[in-house]
Amino acid sequence: MNGVARSAWMRARPRLARWHRPYIMFLLVLDYAAAALGSLTAVSWWETRASTGVNETGNYFSLIAYVALPLCWLVLLWGNGAYDRRHLGIGADEFKRVVRAAVAVLATVSVAAFGFRVLLSRWSVLTAVVGALIYMLIGRGAARRVLHFVRRRIHQANHRTLLVGTLQETLYVYKIVTRSPAAGLLPIAIHLTDGVSAARRAQVPIPVYTNRNIIGLVHEVGADTIAICGSANSEPGKLRELAWELEGSGVDLVVAPQITDIAGPRVHIRPIEGLPLLHVEEPTLSGMSLLAKNAMDRVCAALGLLVLLPIFGLIALGIKITDPGPAFFRQKRIGHEGRTFRVWKFRTMYTDAEERLATLIDMNESDGLLFKMKDDPRVTPIGRFLRASSLDELPQLINVVLGEMSLVGPRPLPAGDDDFEGPARRRLLVRPGMTGLWQVSGRSDTTWEEAVRLDLYYVDNWSLAYDLSILWRTIGVVLARKGAY
Repeated sequence: MNGVARSAWMRARPRLARWHRPYIMFLLVLDYAAAALGSLTAVSWWETRASTGVNETGNYFSLIAYVALPLCWLVLLWGNGAYDRRHLGIGADEFKRVVRAAVAVLATVSVAAFGFRVLLSRWSVLTAVVGALIYMLIGRGAARRVLHFVRRRIHQANHRTLLVGTLQETLYVYKIVTRSPAAGLLPIAIHLTDGVSAARRAQVPIPVYTNRNIIGLVHEVGADTIAICGSANSEPGKLRELAWELEGSGVDLVVAPQITDIAGPRVHIRPIEGLPLLHVEEPTLSGMSLLAKNAMDRVCAALGLLVLLPIFGLIALGIKITDPGPAFFRQKRIGHEGRTFRVWKFRTMYTDAEERLATLIDMNESDGLLFKMKDDPRVTPIGRFLRASSLDELPQLINVVLGEMSLVGPRPLPAGDDDFEGPARRRLLVRPGMTGLWQVSGRSDTTWEEAVRLDLYYVDNWSLAYDLSILWRTIGVVLARKGAY
């Protein structure tokens, strides 16, 4: 009976979504190999056998280094939720849990050595643990890429999802989750809580149902997950009753609240008398994190300028040879809190580019403020290479050192434009960046509306870890030359 507690000895039906089982087994093998490889690295670097204090007779050392320690890793990884299916394949939580497990392993080895009075080499233990951690992070990163490839190209390893709510709410969730196929949610049907015309239903890309029993519909369409969208969960008690009905069915239940574009660290659940309240923190736009970001920006930019100075000279020479004129191009842009500054770039166009713009304005391929044209005749031959490789942006390190820009942030827009009213004005709360969420999400191939949304998402949810993630993703985007012209 629904809502009646089951015996503790009764086994619930296994989850209908089963992609995570072979994936977790694959991770177990990868993690064991990484832990063993970490031990092997320590042995190779520090000749650990000679300094561990472990009795080598009977191959005790090999047993501890290549069997006991890797098994300890797996137990602590499991205990820290590193194999929790909810965190696999998306977000940073999976990697955070691996790092926490590494700290636990280090503490466990230290306590065991103290308890058994074994004199261990501190450097060798640290090398083994840190080495294993690095290998695990690399292995899990590669496994995640394979999983994302399978989801995007083969359309497997997904949660087959039934969306429940009004047509507007379900279509919005459909748009969000299909925009990120790597997340693993695959909408296969919609169950409407309100009426809609047949003509409107015909325009929906997936089947639409009304007035059906949700549990029966789940089995009919072959779903393994139910997503409650927006106001569909607003009626008191209904969501709880649905959760009761799903007990033991193997079907996952997720709730998509109406609040959007807010990252997980800003959202906390505060239950009050059984009512789960979502507490949304304010964006962190000041404090120690911001000081650390500014320090990281200037130090990294200064080091980058010193290292890249010879390359700057070669690029400047190539520009001069291609078209006589200045090697650098400076343009007014709008920065932090609306202040204007001049952005530094390598010149990629002929010197008469501004005069020729009027004849090309009707050929603009961008729907935003910036003029974009894939085959712009004003771009010099070396300029095309510089744009495709993003080398033309490197002089902006000067702006970063001067505090006018950041390494990561919203893109700086030309001064004199008036499209900074309403929500778009929030981008001015932080310094513009050399790279940002827009750049790693398609660059010039994205629409103006999508670029604004990505910039605002960054402003509201930025963190140092997020900056480092975007910088890492920038490397892949630059090498792929995606959306650069």
